[in-house]
Amino acid sequence: MILRLSVFALASILAVRALADEASVKRGVEARFEGVKIESVTRTPYAGLYEIVVGDSIFYTDEKVSFFFRGDLIDARSQRNLTEERQQKLSAIRFEDLPLELAIKQVRGNGKRVVAIFSDPFCPYCRNLDRALMREDDITIYTFLFPILRAESPDKARTIWCAPDRAKAYYDFMLNGRDPAASSKCSAPVDKWLALGHKVGVRATPTSFAMNGQRIMGARPEELIKALADTAR
Repeated sequence: MILRLSVFALASILAVRALADEASVKRGVEARFEGVKIESVTRTPYAGLYEIVVGDSIFYTDEKVSFFFRGDLIDARSQRNLTEERQQKLSAIRFEDLPLELAIKQVRGNGKRVVAIFSDPFCPYCRNLDRALMREDDITIYTFLFPILRAESPDKARTIWCAPDRAKAYYDFMLNGRDPAASSKCSAPVDKWLALGHKVGVRATPTSFAMNGQRIMGARPEELIKALADTAR
């Protein structure tokens, strides 16, 4: 019992010290960069480095705040990109908070693998991702139109949304270049799409989210399919 208490006390002391160190580093960074909003300061287990999160960017410094660098930390043994993994964790969302009624839904097979994708109708990388996912079965795809690339993007998104079969209209246009028939009796939620994308930090298309909230930017189908398999287990 005495040993257990001693170990617990030591762990508590170390935790308090770590918090004190992080607070000191934060003060040092704030002193050097007045006005910068620091989201968090976290001590890493790598060479005494501290992670500094500012917005969606990650920087590193030492305990004395004597230098800064921005770049990727790579684990030499596993070759894992530790910075990218951390950014994905920091940028994750609550999938259940997405208003799926604003998305175009397509289900294939049992639909157990679920993904939400923010896509612009004129985005070539979105087309590449859509084409790759067409080879996948047992998947549910929620496509949020995010018309930001061209002046005509909102009108094209509106036409797709107002088609009798939204999913067919979307994939016909994205994969085959076939325009959906125009409709004048429909109001598409363009403003809501844009507000939602900004709310969850979408800055480019395509941006995808797995059910665990993991964010995958760009047309990276292999990485996305792996993430979907992990969350469907």
